[in-house]
Amino acid sequence: MEYYTWVLSFHIVAVLSWMAMLFYLPRLFVYHVENIDKKEFVDIVTVQESKIYRFIGHPAMWFTIFSGATMIYLNPALLSQDWFHAKLLMLVFLIAYSFSLNYYRKQLANGRCKKSGKFFRMYNEQPTLLAILIVTYVITKNFSLLFTIVMILFFTFISYMILKPKKDRS
Repeated sequence: MEYYTWVLSFHIVAVLSWMAMLFYLPRLFVYHVENIDKKEFVDIVTVQESKIYRFIGHPAMWFTIFSGATMIYLNPALLSQDWFHAKLLMLVFLIAYSFSLNYYRKQLANGRCKKSGKFFRMYNEQPTLLAILIVTYVITKNFSLLFTIVMILFFTFISYMILKPKKDRS
């Protein structure tokens, strides 16, 4: 346990870096899609998308995974706790989300993405849900099914509100 707090510190910094990418990259996608007719702007955003994913987000994800695995190695008792299992499940979703961002990044760079700005606005909310759940599990050292369901329903509502067509006011 002598090294645990050092690894935990590294883990927190890695998570912060990873989350910065997870929160910002979909916002760049919104700008990309909504300004598709402005070639110079799209060229700049495409470079930003690539750099934030390849040089910040993707390495930070792997550092997060590595430091988390090291913490489990140093404290295997974590694996016997329900909240930790829930955290790991949310982590799997966060990793899948991260890889999906790379998929959309490549589609946008090749001009093959058909998603709208609204879609990416909605998609940008998903890591917030996962972060809230993960942080709550870690801080409270508790898994609450009710809290989890309420948060998922709340974010489902937010996603619906973002995606629903606006009423014509004429």
